[in-house]
Amino acid sequence: EQLLCEANTVLKCVQEDSCQRGIYGRLVCTDFKIAFLGDDESAPDNDETQFKNKVIGENDITLHCVDQIYGVFDEKKKTLFGQLKKYPEKLVIHCKDLRVFHFCLRYTKEEEVKRIVSGIIHHTQAPKLLKRLFLFSYATAARNNPAMDPKKHAVMFDTLQDWFRELERTKGNMKYKAVSVNEGYKVCERLPAYFVVPAPLLEEDIAFFQGRGIPIWCWSCHNGCALLKMSALPKEQDDGMLQIQKNFVDRIYKTVHRPPYETAKTEDLSSNFLSLQEIQMAYSKFKQLFLIDNSTEFWDTDIKWFSLLESSSWLDIIRRCLKKAVEIIECLEAQNMNVLLLEDNASDLCCLISSLVQVMMDPHCRTIFGFQSLVQKEWIMGGHCFLDRCNHLRQSDKEEAPVFLLFLDCVWQLVHQHPPAFEFTETYLTVLSDSLYIPIFSTFFFNSPHQKDTNVGRESQDSQSKPLNLLTVWDWSVQFEPKAQTLLTNPLYVEKPKLEKAQRKGTHFKHQRQLSLPLTQSKSSPKRGFFREETDHLIKNLLGKRISKLINSSEELQDGFREFYDGWHSRPPSYQGLLLPHLEGPEIKVWAQRYLRWIPEAQILGGGGVATMSKLLEMMEEVQRLQEKIEARHHSQEALQAEAASPPRTSGRLSSLFPFALLQRHPSKPVLPTSGWKALGDEDDLAKREDEFVDLGDV
Repeated sequence: EQLLCEANTVLKCVQEDSCQRGIYGRLVCTDFKIAFLGDDESAPDNDETQFKNKVIGENDITLHCVDQIYGVFDEKKKTLFGQLKKYPEKLVIHCKDLRVFHFCLRYTKEEEVKRIVSGIIHHTQAPKLLKRLFLFSYATAARNNPAMDPKKHAVMFDTLQDWFRELERTKGNMKYKAVSVNEGYKVCERLPAYFVVPAPLLEEDIAFFQGRGIPIWCWSCHNGCALLKMSALPKEQDDGMLQIQKNFVDRIYKTVHRPPYETAKTEDLSSNFLSLQEIQMAYSKFKQLFLIDNSTEFWDTDIKWFSLLESSSWLDIIRRCLKKAVEIIECLEAQNMNVLLLEDNASDLCCLISSLVQVMMDPHCRTIFGFQSLVQKEWIMGGHCFLDRCNHLRQSDKEEAPVFLLFLDCVWQLVHQHPPAFEFTETYLTVLSDSLYIPIFSTFFFNSPHQKDTNVGRESQDSQSKPLNLLTVWDWSVQFEPKAQTLLTNPLYVEKPKLEKAQRKGTHFKHQRQLSLPLTQSKSSPKRGFFREETDHLIKNLLGKRISKLINSSEELQDGFREFYDGWHSRPPSYQGLLLPHLEGPEIKVWAQRYLRWIPEAQILGGGGVATMSKLLEMMEEVQRLQEKIEARHHSQEALQAEAASPPRTSGRLSSLFPFALLQRHPSKPVLPTSGWKALGDEDDLAKREDEFVDLGDV
């Protein structure tokens, strides 16, 4: 890590109105991060450091995590970019993990202000070359360190054996085969070196259109049906070439659609579903609700919370993704049909929907190891363009779209609705979303396996030098101590089927702050009902023109879908079986821990889901102590007394946004806006009520 520029006597301000209270220190910019080093920061106590990230500190911002930079000129905030003629008196940085930093530069030397502001703007916003990423500097410096085995944490799917084992695990090896035709990326640079295709498919067919128009296997259902994906063929104007493509598609389609023995349904995600532009636009509006500069802005926004939340359409997009996944599950599970997902490159929405289907249908994907293997298989080896979609190189905003974050938000909805079904917690999902912007891990910093192997693989290395030591994000010991890692694992996870009988319903935690929209009809649904499709027929678009296939009408599909959905929710859930989400309006909620964790006003001291979880853990530990006492009866009386003397677990004063809320060291009292509110009582009374101690024992 190299120091690029710095400034002294910088005041890191607390986010409070008309207040210059804060901490003086040094603001530095390196080739890895922006960091604020306080002059008199006292060492935090043990409770505050239990979830400390070893790579990124509380006052650190990786260069890739910077979203927008603003300057304050005469109390007016303006976006900063390019060369500046005048330098601001205050620097405001909005981060992609939704933190907001305020740095006052009034007391900093003018030359230092110019260097630090210009340096931060250049190193966070200027277009970059791939090889100039900090990832390569770090991997080169770590060459001599002992290499870690990534297969301890996930199946990497970078060998033929990994695909063989996945086929055996899902019982898909009777109809599908793993192929190595793309070894060395001889056929297609978009596809991984190894993947799975229908057994009748000839290997020369894969190379015919450079891997396009080929059904690629994702997962097999217990009944033998499979989920597949296919990228579209190149669009041609020549009639002769169009005929060749049509004959090719008809022949390939018969490998998965052979009625009456085997039928397939196609889902064209490019034309009949979301666009990347819709996703990006919705998230751009949505994130502004949480990039709060001060208390007044928070309370002003709170007045029109529902209208702003609805106008962003982010929750509606989540609902549509979950609904699409349930529709596909109904075809696989109830109609015994193969499902073929279609997309231009099969690397965005195909990754999203196929992953959601597997999380809902396959309990293995709800374990930590299984989920990490799923991301490796569908997203990393599936060729999702993380470099472009996260805009890590700042080369084009047009390609940016938070597709992977949308997937994590959809998974969070499932975790929130059915907590015992998942081995991991919402904290796991939150830190995984943060890891998108930490450039010491190679997991999320390439567009394809080919790009990674070309730049860091053996062919890119000097024959006499050691290969680069790349870290995988799945080794959580790099970021967290063992004690902190326990917060990534769900202690209430129902692992064995015999425990399912004791579970009548999924645990539903109440929200003290309303984080979902009222029960309203989805915007995209016609007036005839929530489960009605926008179109009357599914159209397959592979050749740039419409080609209809033998599929059920949407009327029949929707009737079957409604019956399937309602039927599943009428029964107690099986946490080691099929898992479906609730799709009704209020059930789709805001992921509070991720989006609200840096806003002090949004925290509930001693409340929220963490209070319920804390009491459940206390009960579990008490039951465990009693079991140990019973088992220890044959031991000496002294050992029994020593066991009985062990102190019980005590509840601390936790926040609803634990464990991230512990980083907020400056509690803010609510500041009532000057307009838009009716009399709600005296401000001092509100402040006193907020400061009252809430005993978790009373929750």
